Amino acid sequence: MTQPRRGPLAAGEPVQLTDPKGRSHLITLRPGASFHTHQGALCHDDLIGGPDGNVVRSSGGTPYVVFRPLLADYTLAAKRGAAVVYPKDAAQIVAFADVFPGARVLEAGAGSGALTCWLLRAVGEHGSVTSFERRADFAGIARANVELFFGGPPAAWRLVVGEFGTGADLAPADYDRVILDMLAPWDCVPATAEILAPGGLACCYVATTTQLSRTVETLRAHGGFDEPAAWESLVRGWHVEGLAVRPQHRMVGHTGFLVTARRLAPGVVPPPRRRRPAKGAQEEDHQDH
Repeated sequence: MTQPRRGPLAAGEPVQLTDPKGRSHLITLRPGASFHTHQGALCHDDLIGGPDGNVVRSSGGTPYVVFRPLLADYTLAAKRGAAVVYPKDAAQIVAFADVFPGARVLEAGAGSGALTCWLLRAVGEHGSVTSFERRADFAGIARANVELFFGGPPAAWRLVVGEFGTGADLAPADYDRVILDMLAPWDCVPATAEILAPGGLACCYVATTTQLSRTVETLRAHGGFDEPAAWESLVRGWHVEGLAVRPQHRMVGHTGFLVTARRLAPGVVPPPRRRRPAKGAQEEDHQDH
């Protein structure tokens, strides 16, 4: 199920070409094909059979570094339907949702298949990922992206065209992790609680503070989850040239919020929250005097 990582570059696999200015292009190697830029053409046949980490020159003399793409590179450059989950968020999901080898994971909202690739790599050959995508066109893009990266259909993956929580044939307490990447994850909290094993974890990826608030409060109100955690991550690169060390002018700022919550055992009631809410945190009826 793993992406080929050793040996010569082969026809049918994706490679990344990077020019001296750091501009990268993702192509799929095809015998007899050519990659054209304003700096000249590169024949795929000159890359096929060559080593990973090679340097080749276009017909115009521009050198290109050739690598098999890292998963982070691939997910940002692959064809998109829905917006992709950025690598910084995918890494946080894999780490803080504790997606482990052998885990049974359900993903609701496959989108373009970016997060799916990260989840499949994390669960390994002995785990499983079931992805729901309600739009058939997005599901087609996700399938193509995942199969191109892994070199074929991963045995551990099942893609379902349809909505999670609406008549899906899922066994209770059968999943270790549920990842919700959708507009209204709060609608799927009851279904998530139903299929999560005790001690399992739900992870929601949302874009706005309004979505964040409603997701957290719905998880709390359900009564079957421990106290949710919520956060975002910001990534800033640095320019390093000798002693000229400074932050880059561009950074990957807000992309989304992450929410995680653990599933309690059936019949267990979460203890009451001890911290005092901020003034005005809860909606109250106010009367003018």
